Amino acid sequence: MKRIVFFTVIISVLTFLSGVVLQAQDGGNTRRTPQMSRGGDRNRQNQNESGLPELTVRAQHLNEQLTQNIGNARWMRVIYRELNMLEEKNAPLYYPVNPRNGSMNLFSTIFQLVSEGKLKAYEYLDGYEAFDEDHLVDFKSVLDRFSIMYETVPGRDGRQRFVINESDVPSGEVKAFYVKEAWYFDQNNSLYDVKTLAISPIIFYEGDMGTERSPMFWVVYEDVRPYVSNTYIMTSNTNNAKTFTIDDYFRRRMFDGKIIKTENLLNIPLQAYCPTPDSLEREQKKIEGELVAFNKALWFQPDTTTQAKAATGKKKAGKAGRRSSVKEKATNEKEKETKKAKAPKQKVAKAPKTKAEKPAATRSVRRRR
Repeated sequence: MKRIVFFTVIISVLTFLSGVVLQAQDGGNTRRTPQMSRGGDRNRQNQNESGLPELTVRAQHLNEQLTQNIGNARWMRVIYRELNMLEEKNAPLYYPVNPRNGSMNLFSTIFQLVSEGKLKAYEYLDGYEAFDEDHLVDFKSVLDRFSIMYETVPGRDGRQRFVINESDVPSGEVKAFYVKEAWYFDQNNSLYDVKTLAISPIIFYEGDMGTERSPMFWVVYEDVRPYVSNTYIMTSNTNNAKTFTIDDYFRRRMFDGKIIKTENLLNIPLQAYCPTPDSLEREQKKIEGELVAFNKALWFQPDTTTQAKAATGKKKAGKAGRRSSVKEKATNEKEKETKKAKAPKQKVAKAPKTKAEKPAATRSVRRRR
């Protein structure tokens, strides 16, 4: 009896312990939904308060691959252009003026990145640009200088963060951009190309003397490119499909910008020595022509005189060939006709006429009697 009770107690204890162990294992291996275990954490890490994604390692690697190295360039010319956002070719960078359905224009994207500290902005200095730590712009001073409404809240890292409503972002007032680009020739790779170095938004506002304009700051384009390389925009009124990104618009040079300055020893803009609109336009066309002429001078161009003579010879040979073929055809036809005319007529032998046979003579029966 004691043995039965002993074994019963041992069995009950083992059963209880096995149940506890299984419950602990089930509690530790509780499966989460894919959204909570993967997507949820990733979205929290990659998404910020404004909706702009964080840069992934893949995006950073792609940006490094697209970076153009101009340190080995044997020839380079720095050009400053002004892009009027109200022109049709530049309108894709300006619209939508206000964020709509998750789409933002170029300035709204840059402004949001600078406000969150993801993009460095540099002071706009009259005459030169310095993209270093000593010339970083204070974003609060930019907001105060251009009378942009904002609120300050403590950030996660203890620093103040600026909260700006979408209606207070002056994306509609930024109607132009300065673009600094470098045309260069890399002799090692036999490459003639252009690189966008930096861009500067220009804000228009009503001042004491009417409508005034002021550049806000400079941003290095290579710092902006990872964020705009996936921002698709509509580039046509007849085709509303968003097939190009903002980065494509710059790399493919789909915009239209007028030259306002070239880097020179005196560091003066074009208007300093081209006071009239006509002289300014002539100088701009001259510089554009010099860029095209330098590209043509790099490569061997065939002699146009030789090409013209060869083309003329081919035309003459073609005409002579066509004429000779026509003459040959006419000659052949004439020869055929003369042969037919000169050939003797062959007499057709007539079949002899057969005489009709006379009927055999018959004797009269009456004479026999």
